[in-house]
Amino acid sequence: MSKQDYYETLGVGRSAGADEIKKAYRALAMKYHPDRNSGDSKAEQRFKEISEAYEVLKDGERRAAYDRFGHAAFENGQGGRGAGGFDFNFASGFADIFDEMFGEVTGGRRGRGASRGADLRYNMEVSLEEAFGGKTAQIRVPTSVLCKPCGGSGAEKGSSPVNCSTCQGHGRVRAQQGFFTIERTCPNCHGVGKVIERPCGDCSGAGRVQQEKTLQVNIPAGVEDGTRIRLSGEGEAGLRGAPPGDLYIFLGIRPHRLFQREGANIFCQVPIPMTTAALGGSVEVPAIDGGRAKVDVPSGTQPGQRFRLKGKGMSVMRSHARGDMYIEVAVETPVNLTKRQQELLREFETAGKGKKTSPESEGFFDRVKDFWEDLTD
Repeated sequence: MSKQDYYETLGVGRSAGADEIKKAYRALAMKYHPDRNSGDSKAEQRFKEISEAYEVLKDGERRAAYDRFGHAAFENGQGGRGAGGFDFNFASGFADIFDEMFGEVTGGRRGRGASRGADLRYNMEVSLEEAFGGKTAQIRVPTSVLCKPCGGSGAEKGSSPVNCSTCQGHGRVRAQQGFFTIERTCPNCHGVGKVIERPCGDCSGAGRVQQEKTLQVNIPAGVEDGTRIRLSGEGEAGLRGAPPGDLYIFLGIRPHRLFQREGANIFCQVPIPMTTAALGGSVEVPAIDGGRAKVDVPSGTQPGQRFRLKGKGMSVMRSHARGDMYIEVAVETPVNLTKRQQELLREFETAGKGKKTSPESEGFFDRVKDFWEDLTD
């Protein structure tokens, strides 16, 4: 039975470039890989065919020979590839693409060396005033640090790690599975390529020890709730001298007893007497910078009315600008009135008959009256 054309096997044209051929092969290899089609002999045969086609077409010289002579170019031992002209021990070209596609099966991508240290998270609370002005804070972080006696190597002083006898220092081992070879991370040295025969007594060969670090953190003015600050290299130390991770500080801002914040603006609710709202006047309010601000209240001010104090809000990060402060008045109804105060209020009510002194309430009850009349029509 004649072999199928290699280009047809991969589903590409004869003018296809190397990237197109590789992309087509990857898609087909993922589909027909034996690990994904357990017990399916047809899928295994198909996988073998597309692998054979790719092994030829990905190589410039063999592809040129195939384009000129077809399958005959690899028959009778030509090309140094053995019977049939194809070597199924994918020790070089196939290993790279296999790691790329099936890294989770084979133990990850190629590479050597101990793992980088883990990143750490530290939650920190600051007050609204500290968020406004910024601060420098000291924090204590329990973490893993480099073992000083062994310098992070994990080996006892005076000794050194030696090449792993299982992988001969490569960090990877090969296993034959059917008609192809798979590379995996060495189970003995875990990909490092070195083993420690005489471990350090302080770190037991890890190259790091548990310790609490004291660090200074610069908190810039204007930070918001949830701001993240990264301290590079202040995370957990890596195994056996590998680079450390990073420390991420997540800021939370405590609720304030007077102010509410929205971005760069702050809001403050200020109660004022009924007489100040009616006759006008002024009130003094605190500012987030520790100072005081005067707010002029015009006569006839209604509950919930807001007054803007420009530039009295929060700092803006990486800027000299500031947000605004908004004062919302809450008109307070007097309580515990004396008899004379009650008499004066009644006189005030009587004197205002027929005048539009309370337009909101009068307008509301006019609309209620019209509503009731419509119901009776």
